[in-house]
Amino acid sequence: MKQTKLDIMSILPDDLVRYQKFIGFMLKYWNSDLLNHTANSALQETQGDEKVIEKFDQSPEELVEDLKNMGPTYIKLGQLLSTRPDLLPDAYLKALATLQDNVPPILFSEVHKLVEEEIGSRISKAFNTFEEKPIASASIGQVHKATLKSGKPVAVKIQRPGIRKMFLDDLDTLKEIAAFAVKHTTTGKKYAFDEVLEELRHILLQELDYNREAQNLISLGRNLKNFSLLTVPQPVLDYSSSRVLTMEFIEGKKITSISPLYRLENDLSPMLDQLVAAYLQQIITDGFVHADPHPGNIHITKQDTIALIDLGMVAKFTPNIQQKILQLLIALSHDDGEATADVLLNMSEINEDSNVKTFKKVINHLVADGQNQMAKDMQTGKMLIQMNRIAADNGIHISVEVNILGKILLNMDQIIAVLDPEFDLRKAIQTHVHKIMRDKMYDELKPENMFSILLESKKLSENLPERLNKISHNLANNEFRMKIDAIDESRFTDGFQKVANRITLGLIIAAMIVGAAMMMKVPTNFTLLGYPGLAIIFFLIAAMGGIALSYIIIFKDEGYKHKKK
Repeated sequence: MKQTKLDIMSILPDDLVRYQKFIGFMLKYWNSDLLNHTANSALQETQGDEKVIEKFDQSPEELVEDLKNMGPTYIKLGQLLSTRPDLLPDAYLKALATLQDNVPPILFSEVHKLVEEEIGSRISKAFNTFEEKPIASASIGQVHKATLKSGKPVAVKIQRPGIRKMFLDDLDTLKEIAAFAVKHTTTGKKYAFDEVLEELRHILLQELDYNREAQNLISLGRNLKNFSLLTVPQPVLDYSSSRVLTMEFIEGKKITSISPLYRLENDLSPMLDQLVAAYLQQIITDGFVHADPHPGNIHITKQDTIALIDLGMVAKFTPNIQQKILQLLIALSHDDGEATADVLLNMSEINEDSNVKTFKKVINHLVADGQNQMAKDMQTGKMLIQMNRIAADNGIHISVEVNILGKILLNMDQIIAVLDPEFDLRKAIQTHVHKIMRDKMYDELKPENMFSILLESKKLSENLPERLNKISHNLANNEFRMKIDAIDESRFTDGFQKVANRITLGLIIAAMIVGAAMMMKVPTNFTLLGYPGLAIIFFLIAAMGGIALSYIIIFKDEGYKHKKK
């Protein structure tokens, strides 16, 4: 059905507002070259943040405020860009990492109406108490404390009305602009703006579906049930929907609110050790990871346990990626720069413009420099983010899972800095990675896994006689054919022809020398230097040919070999 003129006019102003908002933002920042700056200060310690900031008209704090004014979608985009060091300088990354969407709360009348619509029951019937004042408010939703009829305290997260449409409209606008930038600008193509937007869309659609988050809470709680010092609040499914999530209320406080006295009175290293072990298990064993463990999502409970809050953002790793990440962490724990570079390249997209040699060299230097740092100064997450930047600078596109791993470990560094600055994250990773590797090896030896190996061996033994019979039959009838792609046929033919030509030339020269020697005894009136002239001419030709052939073999072939090296 065609849109009427009235329909188009009703849609057009909203589109214009979104474009105007984005274009105004870009006009302010485009001339500052901020988006084109690759932030080499992370690799050049002599260049401080102050010097970086002086190069731009807008400060990191101003960028944060501008993104807040742009709205919830751009706040989420800023949070995503805080993990992209290949796009922005360090000072801006730090500012964006603290970007929080402090927005006015939803009116309780709207909360009351939405909750009752979603759960299909009156609030007074479903809950014993329901506090009107929210305990947290963000761009996507806000959280209220309540108690069930059983007396169990719960947290009820309510999604803001109309927020889904707002996000999708903004994302559609950004998608069009990003596609244009990738098609028509070098910067847009190099940093894959379209991929950044696609990742943002995926993240937001996950966060907007509270049913998915409820299942994430259940899955993570099940996976981490053996960690006594970790807690994952479980959902109350009867009072949850795609826009309302009711879950266990965790009594505690953010780790950023922990007092110095609490840290002095309590040994937090066992808690941190379990947190590191839990995340390594999620990444390497489970393949299901809480992908946003920033300090605001990590709480210390009254029972002195760590609670993982907000599972709207999760990542899933395939078995192949899990194996490669295991190899990467082992290489990093052993300070093996070459192995680290090789694993990263194995997880990357490489083309003819990629500078693999420089990438390996810089990665080696980065890992070697880390050996000289104190344990408390080691930041494995920052190192992985730097590696991502090095790859971008050398035309190498590293798998997005490495960036997720870097973000998780970067958040771990921040959590450790708050709770126990002396905690050795590198040693903890090394210990738990080796344990996971041993467990994987033992798992392969379990009877059920051995049974699958025996089945494969049985299939091989059944098919082997028939295949050997076919091979021997083809050999006997001269029908056996082998296709080898490892040899450059044209180059092999050229080389063989060169050898054959030289052998032939050598035989001709030898024949000329022998013939000249025999002609020395033949009487003739034509002489040169007192010798038979024809014999001397053949001898000189043979001598010059021999010298030329020797020159080619000694100097030209040797030069070719050096060139190939």
